[in-house]
Amino acid sequence: MSALVPLLVTLPLLGAAIALIAGRHRRTQVVVSIVTLTLVLIIAAVLLWAVDAGGQPIAVSIGGWPIPFGIVLYVDRLAALLVVVSSIVLLAVLLFSVGQGAADGDDDTPVSIFHPSYLILAAGIFNAFIAGDLFNLYVGFEILLVASYVLITLGSTESRIRTGVVYIVVSLVSSILFLAAIAMIYGALGTVNMVQISERMTELPQDTQLVLHLMLLLAFSIKAAVFPLSFWLPDSYPTAPAPVTAVFAGLLTKVGVYALIRTETQLFSDSNVNTLLMIVALATMIVGVLGAVAQAELKRILSFTLVSHIGYMVFGLAIATPAAIGATIYYMVHHIVVQTTLFLAVGLVERRAGSTSILRVKGLMRAAPVIAVLYFIPAVNLGGLPPFSGFIGKYALFDAAAEVGTPIMMVLIVGGIVTSLLTLYALMRAWNLSFWREEEDSAETESRISYLGDAPAAAVQTERRAIPRIMTAATTGMVAVTVALTVFAGPLYDVCERIGASLLEPVSLTQLQEEAGQ
Repeated sequence: MSALVPLLVTLPLLGAAIALIAGRHRRTQVVVSIVTLTLVLIIAAVLLWAVDAGGQPIAVSIGGWPIPFGIVLYVDRLAALLVVVSSIVLLAVLLFSVGQGAADGDDDTPVSIFHPSYLILAAGIFNAFIAGDLFNLYVGFEILLVASYVLITLGSTESRIRTGVVYIVVSLVSSILFLAAIAMIYGALGTVNMVQISERMTELPQDTQLVLHLMLLLAFSIKAAVFPLSFWLPDSYPTAPAPVTAVFAGLLTKVGVYALIRTETQLFSDSNVNTLLMIVALATMIVGVLGAVAQAELKRILSFTLVSHIGYMVFGLAIATPAAIGATIYYMVHHIVVQTTLFLAVGLVERRAGSTSILRVKGLMRAAPVIAVLYFIPAVNLGGLPPFSGFIGKYALFDAAAEVGTPIMMVLIVGGIVTSLLTLYALMRAWNLSFWREEEDSAETESRISYLGDAPAAAVQTERRAIPRIMTAATTGMVAVTVALTVFAGPLYDVCERIGASLLEPVSLTQLQEEAGQ
């Protein structure tokens, strides 16, 4: 099985090289991209089965260097699960983009640029998930960020260049902080291997541990869009092409959350900043959802809900019990899938109606009932209505917090419930106005929502665009995955519980060497 691990990164990089060489052959690029991501999905599923059934993570030392001196790729249940989910999302969004490119002549997603950049983005995401040392995690971040710089500015419109510059500056700041933290950790401990760091961290004074801890938290919180470091996200994501926005919203912030999980459970398990995390989690939930309620544009509504629901994951980390960590992992998987699906559905709305402003879009229930259903199901799921996976994840988080039972936990539970209700309100208001509202209701309705008039809205397209079947099929497939998260919630949650328990069990350097066969 260990021979399969490097393929998670090398296959997308190889696919990107082939796609770049075949820049003038659209069909070749499409086939290469689809085959590459399908192979990664199969390999990741096999690795997840192997590490979960055997209960033993897989460690690979690249180049045969002895651990901890070489680059270590580490696949445990958490890494394998996230690679599987990421592969599904990347494949669905790729199919969506293929349909959009074929219909529009690749104006928004030029094939010669898009496919190589997309596969490099995938390689960076996978590398970050399976990195066994901090510097390789940094490399994974930089790979995906370099590709994201290209993807977020596709089309070279004024708004995309402007928001792309903001995104690049913020990303560079977080990367500098992360690199500085790595240098400080290496200077203090003489290693960047995560397992060895966790063993040696207790040798440092508490003040030094706290400084290193806060440095990493700051860097990863920017990447995860944790309040108040989330200011960049609502302006950056909505301007990109629909498939780019979808994959960014679903995956990029979750790589930051993943890094936070590793930091809190593995590197600094004895350094307690849980009270700070609780305060940040509550602020992220409330401020994010209030921003969503105030928006009149669908992509910005979803961008603000994306920020607010990162707060649930930080909440679970702050509880710091095995049950809470397991619930956080389940909610993270749920959010990756549901948030991506919603952005794809909004992409269909944009093509059908020519806008994504709820002040302009109307009557889609009659004109496009399929799109109405494709938006409604993930919307109520994100809002946390039972029996969907959003309700299951939130209930598990609240239950874990209630077991701790401290006053601040009760405040966070109330904040989480309020956030869920406001999320449902914002998404259902958008659904009601965009799908149910008819022309004859427009004047009365617009007078009631006039307070949203100054909110940023999407530019109106001069003409409505056809929706290729493959775009609808890709979105339908993602909706089916969101439903599967509910139907198969039992087995999936069992895996997440095992992840939560294993993450809080320290791994020794000797164990890591044994897992790598050294």
